[in-house]
Amino acid sequence: MERAYYERYSGGLGRNVTVQSWGSGGRPILYVPCQDGHAGDFEGFRMSEVLAPWIEAGRCRVFSIDTADAESWSDRNGDPYWRIRRHETWIEWITRELVPFIREQCGLPARREGGPGVMSFGCSLGASHALNLYLRFPNLFDRCLALSGMYHASFFFGDYMDEVVYANSPADYLANMAPDHPFLAQYRRNRAVVCTGQGAWEEPWSPRALDRRFRELGIPVWVDYWGWDVNHDWPWWYRQAAYFLPYLLDERTDE
Repeated sequence: MERAYYERYSGGLGRNVTVQSWGSGGRPILYVPCQDGHAGDFEGFRMSEVLAPWIEAGRCRVFSIDTADAESWSDRNGDPYWRIRRHETWIEWITRELVPFIREQCGLPARREGGPGVMSFGCSLGASHALNLYLRFPNLFDRCLALSGMYHASFFFGDYMDEVVYANSPADYLANMAPDHPFLAQYRRNRAVVCTGQGAWEEPWSPRALDRRFRELGIPVWVDYWGWDVNHDWPWWYRQAAYFLPYLLDERTDE
């Protein structure tokens, strides 16, 4: 499997951010590591082994990055105003600098015009970020796989709310999305999966709230609930990733 290592400077964060990739062709996938994670976690936690059949067949190329969670979502004792703006700086780096870099590395046009976008993928807090990217930037991310995420910012920010927290809390901004919002047409052309187990450490109430709103707005997201024995842990995420990836790579059409 072809591997590459990059250091990409973020002026907003004031430091280099590590980017690693696996594969050489196919649909680009942005893997967002779990809470406080780093670019190497895709391989370190063996998710690369799960996706290896598709990577080695040239169906996808995965890019993984460092998170900024330790300075934002995880810093529960920090100033919430600063924390969420630190997170937004990371989001801006992804959308303004990383996505064009990914497209260049994959030989895609700088602007997405009829070609494939990037697929966002993550587990746990990585899933929360992946779905947020997909919903906020449907012109950049046209596929999403979100496993065991929490989609209410209040889980990390408590009662604190401002416009930046709101913009990063899918449960909140979808609740107020107008039925004629221009993003809806893009969502209906795109494809996403939100999956949760119902066992230990899972929070299925959060995807259920989104599921209801997706249906009200006519957004075709596949929300899937696995059993009461399905825990918030890697063995299940491996099985879920292998199960859903063919659908997101257009290799199967059933739900």
